[in-house]
Amino acid sequence: MTLILQSTLTCPSCGAAKIETMPADACQYFYECMSCATLLKPKVGDCCVFCPYGSVPCPPIQEGYGNERCRPAST
Repeated sequence: MTLILQSTLTCPSCGAAKIETMPADACQYFYECMSCATLLKPKVGDCCVFCPYGSVPCPPIQEGYGNERCRPAST
């Protein structure tokens, strides 16, 4: 299976959208909107910001592993 690593994140506050690259081996818990500075966080039941706000779910979800394979992205 080929993972899709590009996802368009859309801010729920201002509607700004930006294409971002997802980490292939971790989940990203926070993302700051470049337009309005809103800090996006996962919704309850989601493992990262890409699942609720992105156009493509994160790699662990794409692979069918669900939240148990998610871990924080290294900074």
